[in-house]
Amino acid sequence: MSVWRKLVTAVKGGVNEVAETVADSQALRILDQEIREAKEELRRSDTALTQIMAKRKLAEQKVASLKQSVSEYESHAITANEKGDQQLALDCAQRVVDLSGQLENEQQFVDQFNQSEKALRANIEKAKNNLRKMEQQVDMVKATESVQKAQTAVSSRHMGANSKMKTAAESLSRIQDRQKERQAQLEAAGELAEAESGDALEKRLREAGINGGNKSASDELARILAK
Repeated sequence: MSVWRKLVTAVKGGVNEVAETVADSQALRILDQEIREAKEELRRSDTALTQIMAKRKLAEQKVASLKQSVSEYESHAITANEKGDQQLALDCAQRVVDLSGQLENEQQFVDQFNQSEKALRANIEKAKNNLRKMEQQVDMVKATESVQKAQTAVSSRHMGANSKMKTAAESLSRIQDRQKERQAQLEAAGELAEAESGDALEKRLREAGINGGNKSASDELARILAK
């Protein structure tokens, strides 16, 4: 029963590992998609910022124009008063009042645009920095994953190579043992053949000095003279 529980635990562990690997792979795909979507949103934000900047510039130009008009009508009012034309001076003063009201409204627009532009620019910059950090982390994760896969492959091949070399070395040893055994068999067969043909006996006689092949020159001379 204990073995069965261990087997079930091992199987569950393998299934969980596969599930985690699939989930991690999906997580990287999701991050890639979110990064692409974030870049698209940032492009839209840059467009919105550009539009706000354009409106702010137009408002600033209008403020500058109104300021110039206010200055001109103030000058006209002074000139008309100096010439004794009180009504014209009053009309110019009223014009200054109207223009000043417009100027105040336009200046408020400029201030609002400046605040919006400043806040949006800061948010965009912060988002871009966060996105760059996220891209760097994703790139590092992908690079590390690739390196580890390569290392795993190399390690597996190395282990396989060591196993094959061990097997080859064992085969070589067996071959050498067979060759030694075969050589011994050949030498034994040769000895048997010599024994059967009498060569071994002749060899032993020669070595003992009994065979005639070991006669000296004096013995041979005596034999010849005896004829």
